[in-house]
Amino acid sequence: MGRSRGGFGTKIHLIADALGNPLTFRLTAAQEADITQAHALLASIDPPAAVIADKGYDADAFVQAIADLGAHALIPPRRNRHQPRSWDTHRYRARHLIENLFARLKQFRRLATRYDKLASHFAAFILLACTCVWMA
Repeated sequence: MGRSRGGFGTKIHLIADALGNPLTFRLTAAQEADITQAHALLASIDPPAAVIADKGYDADAFVQAIADLGAHALIPPRRNRHQPRSWDTHRYRARHLIENLFARLKQFRRLATRYDKLASHFAAFILLACTCVWMA
């Protein structure tokens, strides 16, 4: 568990398929930026056709890595960018699938409140919850 403004916390970095089913995840401390896990998550799956992510993943190196895979980066530019990139707002709407996935995972109270002290126990329960989502 890492220290954040609200206390100790954990962040779940997750990749979902086009249907909103979980594929892989990584755990980090809550204060760690999203972009730090982006390359590792992308490397752990087959090359996608498109990558839809929020503004936390807007980095030139990551967008270039997505382009090198032959995929489209559907990441809105951050507000402080000097030269904003163009992005498809219509296709970006599919990002609600990942938000719905997190809503389904948070139905498991043990996952939502993070009762586990050890990251390995918490990760094991995330795997169990993801299995239940796949079976539903």
